[in-house]
Amino acid sequence: MSQASLSNVDGRPEVEDLDGDNEWTPLAQKHWLRPSKSIKVKNDVVKIEIWDVLEKEGFQYRSLLTLENLHLLEKFSLDNGLLRKECAPLVSISLWQNLASDVARERKFEEHPQLRKAWRAASRKYDAADDGTQAKLRFDRAWLYTMLLDFAGRLHDLSIENLVYCERFTEFLTDLESQLPTRRYVNTLLNDLNLLALIKLSPIFNEEGNGLFRDLFVLLQHVVNFPIEDNSGIQHTQVQSYEIHCAALARLQRISLKHFKDKLTVLALSNYASIDKREELEAHFTALSDIELANLSGLLGFRTKYPPVSKVEVVRPLLLEILLSAHERRKTFRETMRDLSILPTESKLYEPTLLRNEHYDGSRPLAIPKLNLQYLSVGDFLWRSFILYRCESFFEIRKTMEETVKHLRPSEAQLPNSVRFDGFSRMAMPISKPAIIEVVPPKVGDDRPASVRAEIGLDVSRLAESVRREWESLRQDDVVYLLAVEPPDKSWALTNGNAVHAGSRHFGIRSLRAAEVEQVLDDNGRVLREIPDGENNGYIQRPRLRRLLVKLDAAAYRTDSARKAEVKHDIYESINVIVRRKGRENNFKKILETIKSLALSDVPVPDWLQDVFLGYGDPSSATYTNMSNRLDQLDFRDTFLDWKHLVESLPGQSVEPDGRPSLEQGIEPPYVLDGIAAATLEPARTSKKRRRDDAETSQPKRRKIKVSTYSPPNNGPYPVDAPKVNRVRFTPVQVDAIMSGSQPGLTVIVGPPGTGKTDVATQIISNLYHDFPSQRTLLIAHSNQALNQLFQKITNLDIDERHLLRLGHGEEDLETDTSYSKHGRVESFLDNRGHFLSEVSRLAADLEAPGAHGNSCETAGYFNSVYVLPAWSKFWDLADEPQSSSSDIIEAFPFHQYFFNAPQPLFPPTALRDQILDVARGCQRHIKRIFTELEDIRPFEILRTSRDKANYLLIKEARIIAMTSTHAAIRRQEIADLGFHYDNVIMEEAAQITEIENFVPLTLQNAKDGQLPLQRVVLCGDHLQNSPIIQNLAFRQFANLEQSLFLRLVRLGVPTINLDRQGRARPSIAELYKWRYPNLTNLPNVLSEAEYNCANAGFRYEYQFIDVPDYKDNGELQPVPHYFQNLGEAEYAVAIFQYMRLLGYPASKISILTTYAGQRALIRDVLGHRCAKNRMFGLPRIVTTVDKYQGEQNDYIILSLVRTTRVGYLRDIRRLTVALSRARLGLYVLGRRSVFETCYELQDAFKQLFSMPNQLLLTTGEMFPTSRLVNDDVAATEMTGVAHLGQYVYEMTKAKIESLKTGTAQLPAIEETPEMMKMDEEADDDMAGNAVEEEEEGQEEDIDGVQ
Repeated sequence: MSQASLSNVDGRPEVEDLDGDNEWTPLAQKHWLRPSKSIKVKNDVVKIEIWDVLEKEGFQYRSLLTLENLHLLEKFSLDNGLLRKECAPLVSISLWQNLASDVARERKFEEHPQLRKAWRAASRKYDAADDGTQAKLRFDRAWLYTMLLDFAGRLHDLSIENLVYCERFTEFLTDLESQLPTRRYVNTLLNDLNLLALIKLSPIFNEEGNGLFRDLFVLLQHVVNFPIEDNSGIQHTQVQSYEIHCAALARLQRISLKHFKDKLTVLALSNYASIDKREELEAHFTALSDIELANLSGLLGFRTKYPPVSKVEVVRPLLLEILLSAHERRKTFRETMRDLSILPTESKLYEPTLLRNEHYDGSRPLAIPKLNLQYLSVGDFLWRSFILYRCESFFEIRKTMEETVKHLRPSEAQLPNSVRFDGFSRMAMPISKPAIIEVVPPKVGDDRPASVRAEIGLDVSRLAESVRREWESLRQDDVVYLLAVEPPDKSWALTNGNAVHAGSRHFGIRSLRAAEVEQVLDDNGRVLREIPDGENNGYIQRPRLRRLLVKLDAAAYRTDSARKAEVKHDIYESINVIVRRKGRENNFKKILETIKSLALSDVPVPDWLQDVFLGYGDPSSATYTNMSNRLDQLDFRDTFLDWKHLVESLPGQSVEPDGRPSLEQGIEPPYVLDGIAAATLEPARTSKKRRRDDAETSQPKRRKIKVSTYSPPNNGPYPVDAPKVNRVRFTPVQVDAIMSGSQPGLTVIVGPPGTGKTDVATQIISNLYHDFPSQRTLLIAHSNQALNQLFQKITNLDIDERHLLRLGHGEEDLETDTSYSKHGRVESFLDNRGHFLSEVSRLAADLEAPGAHGNSCETAGYFNSVYVLPAWSKFWDLADEPQSSSSDIIEAFPFHQYFFNAPQPLFPPTALRDQILDVARGCQRHIKRIFTELEDIRPFEILRTSRDKANYLLIKEARIIAMTSTHAAIRRQEIADLGFHYDNVIMEEAAQITEIENFVPLTLQNAKDGQLPLQRVVLCGDHLQNSPIIQNLAFRQFANLEQSLFLRLVRLGVPTINLDRQGRARPSIAELYKWRYPNLTNLPNVLSEAEYNCANAGFRYEYQFIDVPDYKDNGELQPVPHYFQNLGEAEYAVAIFQYMRLLGYPASKISILTTYAGQRALIRDVLGHRCAKNRMFGLPRIVTTVDKYQGEQNDYIILSLVRTTRVGYLRDIRRLTVALSRARLGLYVLGRRSVFETCYELQDAFKQLFSMPNQLLLTTGEMFPTSRLVNDDVAATEMTGVAHLGQYVYEMTKAKIESLKTGTAQLPAIEETPEMMKMDEEADDDMAGNAVEEEEEGQEEDIDGVQ
């Protein structure tokens, strides 16, 4: 496809094109758009009705897009089951008919005897077939071989059309080699044809401009030589790889000594280390003639003859390349990863391979690995993830550096070889050259310095206080970037292959080196901590200098030192700018180090999960119904509210109270269920015919689940002793998810918006906490926001707070009174120590025990052993005597005085003997808990440093540990080295986490006996909402880097539990996204509760799409690339907010969302001018982008779609699903109807929105809240545009002010919304920035792209 056709956006099909007005729609409806579970498309349909038609019209762009929108192209990819089935015969063992000789095939059979059986079966199948079937079988086994010979012949054609074909074919071969089912027999054929040698010596490979093809070859070479056993899929260790290499050399030596003794004796007698390098081997082979070289190749089993169609000439260079590539020692993927630098330089950021990814449009492949449904091994997955994450990180760093230098505006200074900076960036600062203060000699066996330390002076005297504090807050191990910046030189351009991109000099970046922060020092060289600015006679003394101690990139320093000796140029002398990045953006080094360490350490995946993770075998093998250690009995505690709830939650099962099968009313909770494994056990998979016969003859059996109950223990007489219980009436599907998550194995829970997946996850955690006291659970979420939501719900359940721990930043945003961070937990333990010791002193006073028993945890333990336990023993000896009366027991109770502050009377006068004993047991448990907690606190008395206390808390005390996926990736090695262990992993919003960040939390502990002791993995998410955000289009679409483990498991067919009842939004609003979830229904609360049935005060409809025309002759604007704004929609959104506030809507119940960061900034600006300082309005709860708001909700959402020329990235249906599902009671969408009604992908959502009037309809005479019902027919006023609504709000505001003056109205209460606090922080920054005039003049706003 030509570039011109690709850029022709006018050819995009419209809705009418996809509704039947073209030749493709009837075909799609007939063959693959039918509502059927299995879709079968015949080969002649694909060939005649699709391929031939496309080929005849020249593969027009419009037709291809139409087919894509009709979901044809996604049906026919290698990840599709139908296509895999059709392609399987083309890559079967029958391919080996094309090997060079029977000897080569027999050698394979000797290595793997089981393959001989498969070969004979294929031969018998061919012999028994009729002529037509035999012809098809001959085609199947010859197809790939013929294609490979044709490809070999094309390697001599240098035309651009042939080059594109060869690139695509190389990509195709790489894909075949990257998955075990297709690799198993193909790899042998490629090696037999010596394909890598043929490519390497070909003219097309050695053509200077074909850089992309060479990179594709390197990728193919990597997968062909990947150290894995093709048949079993077992990855070779480093030792095994070397042994295989030595075996090949040994065979070469034996044949050389036997057949070429006179010329290759030295080679035959040499040790392996002296002959495993290419140069050494080539020197030995020079003694052989061409004929002898060919004979040696033949004796070693290499092909030396090719069919004429391949155009391959077997000449000496080819024979040498075959022999050398087969016997030289190659780097394994681990060694390659070890050598790859993690820290960038200008040469790495501007590598042609990376720059090619900038211009990806689908017309050419890319030389980067892909994340597929299947992986060769865990090591293969880690290698692909490392390469892609490194590329994505370097891409983001390069963009940051270019943008920063652009803001600095470097230009020529008056002094020679100096640069003047006319601009400003808060993320960068001009500096003098860094001073190298220490170079530590290399370690043994290494050739680079062990460490290179430097000092950098920062002049902070002219910085605003907020900016200065950002520089001072740099932490240890933060990465900063040292740039040698010069005025941009437009003549520097880099061209390679298909990519054209300006080099670093084009942007003014002469060189770049990365460094890690060690310390930030003050003017006097002291370590900078929270030191307040000094004051002198009332004037603030501004600091002038900060010193930054950094560690330079040792590998780059070694290279620079060698270059300095050659060209007499010291890069570090020319460095004049230091750049920092925001914390979350700058985590790449730690994450890459984590991935690298995992790949180098051969970290295992639990046996029960490995096949499913790699994409092989039965997708359901890891679910608990197929696990050998599944549990038949579980205590579900407060999961079920009553007997009716229990019965309703287990439809199709026979639920009987244990021992009382005829009891209709059942028993009271809590419930212990027995027989749940049998109730859900899936039969073993049998043949299709057997399953069909069984389905015809057997009837479904009702399984019996026996239910028992128990009396929850009395925990004490105080109200705080009463356990917190669940109040959520879970649906049957939610109960199924809770049951599965409580069992060993893998649980995948798909939760559409509002279906309560967080409640389900919370209940699973509670059940695991109580049912398995010795197990620990790790909670993972994509964002701090999602993690905090989950954690806050956990704190409301009956879980002891001393067992909760929240790691990483974001803990401060938890809306709880208690701190759950490491240091907060340590402080809490120490605070509790004082409280419990005071209780011990009270007990001692009650028992009249002399001594300071409440001095320490140690003395308290002694007191418990000597006084408390004997007192209880004496009491129970009396209480257990049958003749003891109730009054005797009460009188003998030893702690009356201690419990004087408990609700009285402690023992009710009318209480029976058993009730009195139960109260006494509760009191004993209360006292026992005091000493148990003091025993847990005792180590914190002994440990001295806060670090030791925090680490002890993590590895010994906490049982529920929460962190973000990013924190897990950053701290993985540190956490594992502490000896941290856990049994269960629960991931919230798992579909928003990249696959590598899904994987790392499974490996935060070291293996025991070669296995990870992981018992459960629970993934909660929704793959139909937003995926992980990847900035680079090539990595997102071509490499599939946005794939999450959650999505891949769903696509692999792993059984999922699909929550099916929503309780968030009005049913009418839920209809806007219900089309994405066909089985989604409503919970009773959204049908019956008043807030869902009452209308929105002042609005005719509970939701509307409002068509916003151009405002001041402008629609969407783009001040800088990818920074979209729409002033008309911004004004409209703020006017709606003002209108709602005037009617009495709480500001905290309103959120304003938009699809672009530029529009978010514009709306905030309008709010700042119109509402921020006016108490009548205030600010909404939050103004943010749709992507940032996933997982959140609010009663009323105002949504700005921004775009007026094309749909933009909202074309991604997942993003639209998020946007439409955030509102509970009201949704008002601002956009351009003419743009969105022509987008086929979005029609199911917008057709309901478009059924409403285009203009906002308001009702008069109402205040919030209203008693009017949603379906009541009332008169409404139409707002004809932004100006009309603005005038309407203005008149209402004037009337409100008059009412305030006369005292007939009151100002609303002040609400501290998150948006208000954020604006207050920004205002403080602005005030600080205005203090320095020079900075104010040059400062430019940093621009965010699409979030």
